[in-house]
Amino acid sequence: MATFVYEALNSAGKPQKGTIEASNTEEAIARIKSQGYYPTSVKEQSGKKAGGPPTAEEMKGKLKKKGGGFSVGRVGEKQLTAFTRQLSTLQDAGLPLLRSLQILESQLKPGKLKNVLMGVCEEVEGGSSLSEAMGKYPKAFNHLYVKMVNAGEIGGVLDIILQRLAEFMEKSQRLKRKIKGAMVYPIVVIGIAGLILSGIMVFIIPKFEEIFRDFGVALPWITMKLITTSRWFAGTNPGQAIPGVFIAMPAPVVAWMLWNLIRKAGPGRAATDYMILYSPIFGKLVRKTVIARFTRTLGTLISAGVPILEAVKITKETSGNYVFEQALQKVHDSIREGEGFSTPLRESKTCDAIVVNMIDVGEETGELDAMLLKIADNYDEEVDVAVASLVSLLEPLMVVVLGGIVGTIVVAMFMPLVAMIQSLQGGGI
Repeated sequence: MATFVYEALNSAGKPQKGTIEASNTEEAIARIKSQGYYPTSVKEQSGKKAGGPPTAEEMKGKLKKKGGGFSVGRVGEKQLTAFTRQLSTLQDAGLPLLRSLQILESQLKPGKLKNVLMGVCEEVEGGSSLSEAMGKYPKAFNHLYVKMVNAGEIGGVLDIILQRLAEFMEKSQRLKRKIKGAMVYPIVVIGIAGLILSGIMVFIIPKFEEIFRDFGVALPWITMKLITTSRWFAGTNPGQAIPGVFIAMPAPVVAWMLWNLIRKAGPGRAATDYMILYSPIFGKLVRKTVIARFTRTLGTLISAGVPILEAVKITKETSGNYVFEQALQKVHDSIREGEGFSTPLRESKTCDAIVVNMIDVGEETGELDAMLLKIADNYDEEVDVAVASLVSLLEPLMVVVLGGIVGTIVVAMFMPLVAMIQSLQGGGI
């Protein structure tokens, strides 16, 4: 009888290691299966004690396995969503967890997610649960993701939870794509218009200035202002060190960086979130987007079996807006003290009355998760309508603004030309 060292998975997909006595490999595999395990590796011990230090070859293999390269930054949402959907499919098909992770890791190209999955596979193979393994890689799996996976493991419904999580991520991505797609057109138009206007200021208006100077025409104030602006853009003002065009062109990027810097501080983030939420044009769109996000997050967590206090806490951390974070903190404190969900939310005045009333009904009927998901679906549709309305409003607004700028330039240039023509006609008479 020989001693065989084996690695196997139990019925829950967790790895098991041990030794077994058998005449040959086939008998060892049969005995392991009779214990209810699924063997993944069976090797004859060959004189080395089980549980002893690994051999040089084993160490080399482990190092090779870890050699996935180094990467920084977060895993892309699109790639993570695809991974979640594939993992839920493999789990639904009944494949062991470790085998599913190894399959998905092997088919990925070298990159951030592949390196993360290598580490997750090693943690799971070492006896950690999937949520514990994922929790060690916060740049790939956020708090919401880890908590939902943990709830699926506790309830024995990991495949269902992964499916819900994939649907949640897909809907969130779809909403972001719609908003970003709606902003592409105005940004491109404004950018091109800015380039054209800069070219007019730097190259065209100085030519007109030379003509006006040669003819000695008295310039109206609007033309003088335009020529002064043109000189600033071209950098021809006496003592000017940097042409204004080199200041104006990177100004949007600098403003964006300054905005992000302000938001990194607590008071700055609070002030900017208030400003955005109550702004006249974008405020309603942002409010609807945040409501859709927090109701879908909370509904998904509750339906997954996450305790209500933990679910509200996670939702608060992922809401993305300071005003709603404060409102959800009050909701958390209210529930902890044994009170209801809807009352503090109504007092915060962050949500529409229909949202609060639907949550109130969900609490009374015991179907809060289903009601929250219905609210999210309704607000997703409202966001679509709001985005379409915003785009339809921006198009004529851009036409009016750009038309006014171009019209001002034309009037400023033609007023001296008209005076020149009149003077020439008078001189000819």
